[in-house]
Amino acid sequence: MRYFLTSFIIMGLGLVAAFFIGGLAAVYTAFLLIVLEISLSFDNAVVNAKVLETMDPVWQKRFIVFGIPIAVFGMRLLFPLMIVAIVTGMGLLETLQVAMGEPARYESLLKGTEDTIFAFGGAFLLMVFLDFFFTERDIAWIRFLENSKVVKSFSGIASIELIIAIIVGITLGHVTESFDVVLAFMYGILLHALLGIVDHFLSSDTVKSGLAGFIYLEVLDASFSFDGVIGAFALSSNIFIIMIGLGVGAMFVRSITLYFVEHKTLSQFQYLEHGAHYAIGILAIIMLMKITTHIGEAVTGTIGIGLILAAFLHSVWENRKNLKS
Repeated sequence: MRYFLTSFIIMGLGLVAAFFIGGLAAVYTAFLLIVLEISLSFDNAVVNAKVLETMDPVWQKRFIVFGIPIAVFGMRLLFPLMIVAIVTGMGLLETLQVAMGEPARYESLLKGTEDTIFAFGGAFLLMVFLDFFFTERDIAWIRFLENSKVVKSFSGIASIELIIAIIVGITLGHVTESFDVVLAFMYGILLHALLGIVDHFLSSDTVKSGLAGFIYLEVLDASFSFDGVIGAFALSSNIFIIMIGLGVGAMFVRSITLYFVEHKTLSQFQYLEHGAHYAIGILAIIMLMKITTHIGEAVTGTIGIGLILAAFLHSVWENRKNLKS
């Protein structure tokens, strides 16, 4: 319970603030947004835990402490404002005034940029998944796929992840016929590669660099937040209600991450990491599909939680089987 105490306190304060903003209706909307964020980002908590396990304990705590204001105010409030400001050429303060005084216009402006947002976030998450999928490991979950001769053959090809991503990007360009979408996609790939370079130079053989790991986790969180921020407008056009709901949800995701790390959950349930990365792969595909096709956030969240639940139950079954043998 101690892992979630701060999150529950922040949730209480956030719901009180929502009440003063818009009454009981705003409280209910904020609560729905909290659930939305947790459902969309539960797989993020699993991957975060895997990265945090390789980081120094000091940086683990810094991710929780400093990551909270970045997640709440940076990714759920400031970042969408910056996107709209850059695309429209408005100043940041002017964009904030539009968001507060003309929420319908702000929503329209933000949704007008969603194609490039989804391309960027989808590309980054796709690289995260491909890096995992083509890395040899002792434990396989979907064995007929992960241990197949085809996958093992492709795993031996240098930069196979990059080759596949570029093919996806080119295909996306032909489908959308949009230079902005392709450019955003390539920026997502580039950012993932740059973070890998930073990690290579700053990490030791056993411990991921605190700075590199922190930056990587924040970018990963940002990629997950894109879907929630845009989808939140289906429930509310008030940027502060959105920030409260998604921000509190992000708090709970960090609490779950800390719980996983300190309880060694990933080592106890061996397929959780696999389930989370498959969920990330599906999320990346859905984000890219959203550029041309409407897909509800409920679908994304359900698939993600479903894959993690399947991985968890399979892990429990495997553990019981090993105890009997």
